[in-house]
Order: sequence, then structure tokens, then C-alpha cells
Amino acid sequence: MQAPLSTTREQTFDEIYGPPENFLEIEVKNPQTHGFGRKMYTDYEVVCRTNIPAFKLKQSVVRRRYSDFEHFRDILERESTRVTIPPLPGKVFTNRFSDDVIEHRREGLQRFLQIVVGHPLLQTGSKVLASFVQDPNWDRSTYI
Repeated sequence: MQAPLSTTREQTFDEIYGPPENFLEIEVKNPQTHGFGRKMYTDYEVVCRTNIPAFKLKQSVVRRRYSDFEHFRDILERESTRVTIPPLPGKVFTNRFSDDVIEHRREGLQRFLQIVVGHPLLQTGSKVLASFVQDPNWDRSTYI
């Protein structure tokens, strides 16, 4: 009995160590608090690196407030009825500008975005996703 012919081949260096066919990395970092008194707010840097054609830019950095994430999530829920959109970290009413609270929220926002951008239906079918993570002039009223 003959052994079956092998059709495997050696992978090239680029195939092993080059960028994956489709990748999308998202990071929420560098929180900054602005304003004084009742006008204080914290925003976060959203860094996106991708080679997915639905995204206009290979790399981008934008800043978003928690309220932007709330509106983005609402828009996603209306737009994507077949996809369960994960929750955002909860609202904070006391000590919301303490380093621990800001870091906890940053981690929650990053988890939220990583789940959302990792969903194949949202990567290619969402009208708001690429704009939210890449457009510095993102305006929620465009999607209402």
C-alpha cells in the first residue's frame, strides 16, 4: 500500500511573520480630563490599526468621550439587529475623576470596542463602526 501524496509546502518567511490576511487592532488609552467643576469630562484615545478594506485608514487615532460611546452603542443596536451588542461599563456618579475609576472605565471601553470590532458582521456591514474609530470629526447626529 502506498502512502498518500503530501500536498503541503513550506510557508514563506512573509507568510509566517507578515501581517495576517485581515487584522484589526483596537486600543483605548491615554485618558485625559478636561474642564472644571460641572463642565469636567474625560476623553480617551482610540487607536485603530487594520488592513480591512471597509476601513479608509490603515492607522488612526481619535479621541472619544464616554457619551460618544453611549451614542455609538445605541446606533449599533438600531443598525445591527442580528448582532448582540455588548454592554458598556456602567455609569459612575461618585469619584468619577479618580485615577482608579478612569482606568476601570478605560479597560471596560477597550473590552467593548474589541468585541465590537472583532465581529465579522459589524466589520463589514456597519455604517458607523469605521467612522467611530477613525473619523476625528465623528458626529452622532449623522446617524440619527
